[in-house]
Amino acid sequence: MLVCQCHNRLMNTTTQTTGARVLIAALHAQGVDTVFCVPGESFLDAIDALYTYRDRIRLVVCRHEGSATFMAEAYAKASGKPGVCFVTRAPGATQASIGVHTAHQDGTPLILFIGQVNRHFMERGAFQEVDYRQMFGPMSKWVAQIESAGRMQEMVSRAFHTALSGRMGPVVLALPEDVLSQSLPTPATAKAVRIAHAVPSSADLHTLAQWLGQAQRPVLVLGGSGWTQQAVADIAQFAHASGLPVACSFRRQDLFDHRDPHYVGLLGLGADPVLHQAVQEADVLFLLGARMGEVPSNGYTLIDVPQPGQTLVHCMPCASELGRVYNPALGIVAGMPAMAASLAAMPLPIDMPTRLQAWRQRLRSSYEAFSDAPAGTPAAPPTQGTLAMTEAWLALREVLPADTVVTNGAGNYAAWAHRYYRYPNFGSQVAPTSGAMGYGLPAAIGSQMAHPERPVLCLAGDGCFMMSAHELATAVHLQLRIVVVVFDNQMFGTIRMHQEKWFPQNVYGTALHNPDFAALARAFGAKGIQVETVAQLCAAVVEGLAGTGPMLIHVRNDPEQVSPSATLSGLRAKALASAS
Repeated sequence: MLVCQCHNRLMNTTTQTTGARVLIAALHAQGVDTVFCVPGESFLDAIDALYTYRDRIRLVVCRHEGSATFMAEAYAKASGKPGVCFVTRAPGATQASIGVHTAHQDGTPLILFIGQVNRHFMERGAFQEVDYRQMFGPMSKWVAQIESAGRMQEMVSRAFHTALSGRMGPVVLALPEDVLSQSLPTPATAKAVRIAHAVPSSADLHTLAQWLGQAQRPVLVLGGSGWTQQAVADIAQFAHASGLPVACSFRRQDLFDHRDPHYVGLLGLGADPVLHQAVQEADVLFLLGARMGEVPSNGYTLIDVPQPGQTLVHCMPCASELGRVYNPALGIVAGMPAMAASLAAMPLPIDMPTRLQAWRQRLRSSYEAFSDAPAGTPAAPPTQGTLAMTEAWLALREVLPADTVVTNGAGNYAAWAHRYYRYPNFGSQVAPTSGAMGYGLPAAIGSQMAHPERPVLCLAGDGCFMMSAHELATAVHLQLRIVVVVFDNQMFGTIRMHQEKWFPQNVYGTALHNPDFAALARAFGAKGIQVETVAQLCAAVVEGLAGTGPMLIHVRNDPEQVSPSATLSGLRAKALASAS
């Protein structure tokens, strides 16, 4: 069998091609310029075909399949184009699943190609055989196996249509090894897909304008995917014309300039209680692209399920999301660019901004106070050799260039950035709403590949960073201008925080013993330094963002500073008092 496959590969003529070559030509026709992968023998034919396109499609070789899919997913967020990733069968595919899940939760267009066993070996429990339809079905928009090289163009076209249509998301295609090597006549050149986007009806827009024009306490919440620079500009124009206060959903903070007086805060973990109350009290709540899942809805407490107390207007790019949790008074199926453009042109009462001024200013004043100083229990003063996290972020937001892309994974360290940093423009935040650890560094690489002209700052906790530290090798190889700040508190901070709340007498399994992160970075070939003061941190970040290669900054922070508004000892004391 192997001899036959090799013979087929060597005997191609000018009128014949292979499934792998049709595949890569189809990707090029769809505008793919970057492919992320961890190479595997199951798709060597595809790698060989990529070699032919090496001057048109960059191949980014990663060190772990989870990181590869994170990079592709972040590249998609940053570029607006589908991220494309290749991994090998079972072990590679299972490790890649974390990026697929992130794309599914975040609504990111991602296409994952998985090398598959030879079709003649299937259903026998062959080496690394998996049924990917069953494996990826619950976390993908579509999963299929390409059974014939003659259907390669068709399946790729459908994959791009599916990933980009409606609420965007991941597609998984399995590539049997013999299909990639299969010989076939060279097909006509593939055409790029054209996506049909839903637009709001004039009747829905008229109803919305009436309700907003009469509202006394409206709130606009932005979220989801599918946004563009123009759509974000159109929403800003609409906010100014209407006077609406604007909040952003969890890790979608770059959809509205935080310096704009209409911005009133983040609906996410550790949100301003005043904003939570405003959402509950709103007479018209306008969700634009925001699903209002568990995190932004504060555990589904801000909006009654299924019948909201507010007059709920919910706009999503696909009908299946409307009514899934909340029964809207008005459901609008529309893509974000089309809806934003319609809102920017919407006729509204000229006195509306003045009428809503007091409501908006109250929420804005609360946001400014909340993002300038801790509320509730103040964080403990840092011990010697550690940094005060709040002070650090108040200083960092003054020195970061406005075009900086900030990436992060999961962990309490990110709460300070989400609360105190004022994200200035579209594309300045790349973070997982799925809460995936290890995301920050691969996301920084993917973001820099999408926008090499923009500086990229990666935030990582010590636990989060060690889940993808190996990708420093990728960043060094590509000489990417990224700065990684590792906040080291010697523990899995978020888990320890919950442990102190519920099991304060049995703290166990959350402590970490860490390496010298700066030395580790230098071992990879990156610049690595440790800082001890806020001034040193700011200076190092500015230096790194202006540099020519990756830099890692090791920051030791006190475990007592477990969140912007709580300390470990405070949480423990409260839990023990409740137990007694």
